[in-house]
Amino acid sequence: MSAMEPPGIGGGQNISIPHGGPIYSPHMLGRLTRVSEFESSVVEQLQNLKAEIGWDSLDISDDEICVNDLKIIKEEDLVNRAFEEALKDAQLKENIAQKSQEQSCQRLEGGKDTLVTCGSSTGAPRDVKKTVSNDNVSEKRERKRRVNRETVNLEEGYVAKVRELAKIKQKQDEDKTAARLHSFNSSCRNQSAASSQIKNDKLTSLKSTSFSPKVRSSKTPEQVPVHFPEVILCLEVYHNRRTWSKTQEFLVLGRQFLTEVRDMIYCLTDEIMKKAGKHDASGYFLVEDVFCNDTRDPYAIDYCQPIFKWLEHSRNVALEKWEFIVAGEQQQHQKRKAFLDSNEKLQLPHFKVVDMQKTRFCDLGFRLGAGYLYCHQGDCKHLIVIRDMRLIHPEDVQNRAAYPLITFQSKVRFRKCSVCNIYKATKVTVDDKWAQENPCYFCELCYYMLHYADGSLLYSDFSVYDYLHE
Repeated sequence: MSAMEPPGIGGGQNISIPHGGPIYSPHMLGRLTRVSEFESSVVEQLQNLKAEIGWDSLDISDDEICVNDLKIIKEEDLVNRAFEEALKDAQLKENIAQKSQEQSCQRLEGGKDTLVTCGSSTGAPRDVKKTVSNDNVSEKRERKRRVNRETVNLEEGYVAKVRELAKIKQKQDEDKTAARLHSFNSSCRNQSAASSQIKNDKLTSLKSTSFSPKVRSSKTPEQVPVHFPEVILCLEVYHNRRTWSKTQEFLVLGRQFLTEVRDMIYCLTDEIMKKAGKHDASGYFLVEDVFCNDTRDPYAIDYCQPIFKWLEHSRNVALEKWEFIVAGEQQQHQKRKAFLDSNEKLQLPHFKVVDMQKTRFCDLGFRLGAGYLYCHQGDCKHLIVIRDMRLIHPEDVQNRAAYPLITFQSKVRFRKCSVCNIYKATKVTVDDKWAQENPCYFCELCYYMLHYADGSLLYSDFSVYDYLHE
């Protein structure tokens, strides 16, 4: 994978992940929660549900049921399917009969040659023809009787297939009538042992396969097992300028460190700063009232110190901005009026600072659907959203080393050369008098052909920059 390529675009195998988590709705925030609270509440609900339906007493097989077996089939479809299956059987029988007929004809031709030869030696060819003619008549009669028998068998096959599929239809109607949300019915606790078989049938009928989305996993040579219970968070990262555009989406384990996610976040600003030799390893996440600083690099800068100084010396301005954040952009004036009328005074939160490399997601309190801040390279800011949270599923990747797992990566758009319109642009010029547009994009070949001769620059009254991509 090249240095300019976002993580997750390169090699790796396609794996499937299950659908999960609550239905996400933008601008709808959840309550303040933690991974440990969610994990304990969900595990408790699962245990209560198992106890309610008598899970241990049920004998449920692990055989998967195809989705087609659970479809409600109409009577017309049943009849058509019966005819199709019967026609397949009839076609198979016809092919076998045709092969046997060809074999009998070959035997007959062989016998005819023998008879003719014998007749030629005795000088009586007319008797041979009469014998062959009698054999043909008997063969036609036998073929007619066989066709009549096959017609009767075909009709019986139609009826048998219709009856068989009618039983399937009847069973589906019974299942549909008996289908109930029995696991949430309080009366299920008082049912007798005779109803355990009914529960078994219902649970088995509800078990079906589903289509899972495919994602590309990174190459992870080590295998670290994931221990149940484990919580998976869905984390979204948005563009630094086009704040409405999502650039990446991850599946993150609740017990992973924040630095593992930060190392997977791709931003063009990092590539530009590396190219310019001014890369800064500093950065932080702001989740609720906690600044999570990345201090792994010994030369990392603490971005929080200027913020705390500003809060200390510009408290009134900070209170006004905090009021705007709390009230929201659309309801700012109503909230401000209500705030002025009330006797309660709005207070700034007590911000805390922790090390990102020592903090796990399970150590933080957050709200599902809320926008939090990721800042790096001085002032490059991204919105991050924890979209949903769920327990790990058996169909999830069971290797901890594979996480964070990229489930979405925005496409990287490469601009072509403005001259040849074939190759990718690597240079961009500004105020170039020989360029056809301003700014103008060049591939390596076109740029040197236009601006250089015999290894020397023809003119220098323009600005040129390395172009990466958008």
